[in-house]
Amino acid sequence: MDTVAPFLILLGIAVLFWIVMIRPAQRRQRDLGLLQRSLGVGDEVMLTSGIFGVVRALDEETLHVEVGDAVTLKVVRGAIGRVVTPASRDVGTELAAPAVDEPEEKQSDGTQ
Repeated sequence: MDTVAPFLILLGIAVLFWIVMIRPAQRRQRDLGLLQRSLGVGDEVMLTSGIFGVVRALDEETLHVEVGDAVTLKVVRGAIGRVVTPASRDVGTELAAPAVDEPEEKQSDGTQ
């Protein structure tokens, strides 16, 4: 029994490592693959490089993504990082204009 205990500890560490590290990564990879296969024309997407665009045409392995007026990129499906909804894209990206107070005129005696 004394020779089996170290192997059980190593086995337990390996199982814990698989549960904590490998399984979630496999799930993320599977979900991303499903997302990339389910894309359709008109979907707003973000490429893995951070470029936003709208899918305009689909091929077996490539997509044509419109990123600007008359600017279309041909990318592989693997370059799609996520589908973006307008609400999730705009959250936190709008810069509110700070309120600008009119400067007070300084009086000649140095007080404001």
